[in-house]
Amino acid sequence: MDKKKTKINTPQTVTSYINGEWVEPKKSTHQLPIIHPANEAEVSILYEADAKEVKTAAKAAKKTFESGLWSKASVDDRKAVLLAIRDLILENQEEIAELEVMNTGVPIAQVCGRQIPRSAMNFEFFAEFISQASSPVFDQNPDYITYVRREPVGVAGLIAPWNAPMALATMKVAGAIAFGNSCVLKPSELTPLGFIPFMNLLSKAGLPDGVVNMVNGRGGVTGAAMTQEEDIDLIAFTGGTETGRLIASEAGKTLKKTVTELGGKSANIIFSDADFERALDAALVAIFSNNGQQCLAGSRILVEKPIAKEFKKRFVERVHNLKIGDPYDKNTEIGPLISRNQNERVASFADAAEQSKNTNILCGGKRPKAFEKGYYFEPTVVESSDNQSAICQEEIFGPFATILEFEGIEEALQITNDSKFGLVSYVWSTDVRKIMKAQADIRAGVVWVNTPLMRELRAPFGGYKNSGIGRDGGEWSRNLFTEEKTVSIPLKDFPIAKLGER
Repeated sequence: MDKKKTKINTPQTVTSYINGEWVEPKKSTHQLPIIHPANEAEVSILYEADAKEVKTAAKAAKKTFESGLWSKASVDDRKAVLLAIRDLILENQEEIAELEVMNTGVPIAQVCGRQIPRSAMNFEFFAEFISQASSPVFDQNPDYITYVRREPVGVAGLIAPWNAPMALATMKVAGAIAFGNSCVLKPSELTPLGFIPFMNLLSKAGLPDGVVNMVNGRGGVTGAAMTQEEDIDLIAFTGGTETGRLIASEAGKTLKKTVTELGGKSANIIFSDADFERALDAALVAIFSNNGQQCLAGSRILVEKPIAKEFKKRFVERVHNLKIGDPYDKNTEIGPLISRNQNERVASFADAAEQSKNTNILCGGKRPKAFEKGYYFEPTVVESSDNQSAICQEEIFGPFATILEFEGIEEALQITNDSKFGLVSYVWSTDVRKIMKAQADIRAGVVWVNTPLMRELRAPFGGYKNSGIGRDGGEWSRNLFTEEKTVSIPLKDFPIAKLGER
């Protein structure tokens, strides 16, 4: 990385943050290198939290919760702190964004334009939500009044992914603390750097120490300890499907509430009556933004046969024009993938496509020749005649688009639903009858019609099938982060049976 392009100093070590203090690094602790994916340089060292350290963090969170300092704070007080966190994220967005790019390789224009503002918006959203939320009162019985209280669950274990670290982690953190919980956050071990300035600003915003704690490490070590920890009452996880299965299984042993947002292989259906230019633009955004590393990517592009030839031609032309380069360059559209392992994984799908008789690589499929270092991979487009091929069924998680042709809405919907995933789907058409049939028949948690990548935080977000369990957003986050308590009070005296009286 060209040091002249950044203004921040990269933290040399990453440790846990417990009860308002950074844990001192110990030589005996397992250490993990933090790698900048654009040049493969080691930029920092992560000191992994073991089960003992996770327990310390959980106990700190539980003690703070039980003190009532935050869990019993008024809605107005919590709202003020959430809004202060929002303001401080925006004030420090340059530092957070540059550290995020250092970790992820996502182009800085996308991090600054979408991910850090979204992080701030998460706190604003939940601040406004709690100030308006209400619970039902039942007065149909003239002798009683019954109402429902919402109370925080306790300690939330929050496990965040590496592809949009701050944006996705803060959705969980903001939701958890808005309703009065304490929490233990585990970012991905690949992307912890942006959380260092974030954790430091929490106390400045007025959040009591111990409300938000952070541990760092691998899923099999630190994450596993969180799911097994009895002082953690719920788990909210975003990541891979196989890891999600393990988490749900382990969390069940201690009866933790669990919400998981997992993988996707989303269909982007483009009918021949669609607005061609808008559908073309959106298809590129849906698969190639964030370096293609997003669970809601429109990675299976289904194009109706009358426009398929022209669409492929224009799509490939645009892909050839994508600017691949230094993620700190504001003009870069495609940066490096997150790691060597991820680069090799994407390459393996390109190799398989090259060998298959049912697929044809239209562009990309290899490492760009211009880069000697870095986990760069050419944006790739493959046409397939078989939805059962691996590139159509497996989540590749990279700048890798598969195009399939279809004839008529029934075939489009059959291909769309022929997947073990069901996170999001896209529909492009000007025919309201097709739109209404598609949105009703698609087996996915979100259907975007004539738009890419829109998130309504008031609505539920989550997936069908192997794409996860449960939802977040608005009322659905409240369901996760609170317990419901029914209270019944008599309005007048009434006779009570006198058992045992002689």
